[in-house]
Amino acid sequence: MRITKEQKQENYDRIIATASELFRERGFDGVGVAELMERAGLTHGGFYNHFRAKEELIAESTENGLNETLQRYAGYDVLDVMELYLARDHRDGRGQGCTAAALSCDAARQPETTKAVFAAGIDKLVRAVEGGIAQRHASSAGGRAQAIAILAQAVGAIVLSRACPDDSPLADELLDACRADCRDAIENRMRQR
Repeated sequence: MRITKEQKQENYDRIIATASELFRERGFDGVGVAELMERAGLTHGGFYNHFRAKEELIAESTENGLNETLQRYAGYDVLDVMELYLARDHRDGRGQGCTAAALSCDAARQPETTKAVFAAGIDKLVRAVEGGIAQRHASSAGGRAQAIAILAQAVGAIVLSRACPDDSPLADELLDACRADCRDAIENRMRQR
């Protein structure tokens, strides 16, 4: 039985969404194609109607996940983004959280195509933070370097906090300290002008 172009696109979108969530939860190597397709409600063989190999899915779902992060915070003030991003809910919601925080370490061991997708997505995140800082301040001089530092600190805080036991006071301390430091860095930029 042949499927329509619309159904094929729906299936593709479902595979990408499912992969994005599962990869963020368990890493690229923690999810097999058969399990992924079952979770998406599709047959294992149907995978190859959309992708030549798992590596192709990894790259496409990574792009999707990074774009989801951008969309999630679009329209928020950069200080509000830091409050939401560096929060326990984000830390604990790995499958729905930031792809950069969940998969950057895994991406370092992936082929160059996946690394290129990550680099493009991280650059978009940097530009979004930079734009948020520029909206708060008259001058954007030095804004990219500051945006890179803030993004790296925020992503690093989530990664380190997730590495701690759930009930560890350090898990919350990492988020609290970095949230305060990022807020100070953004607010002090205005005072320096």
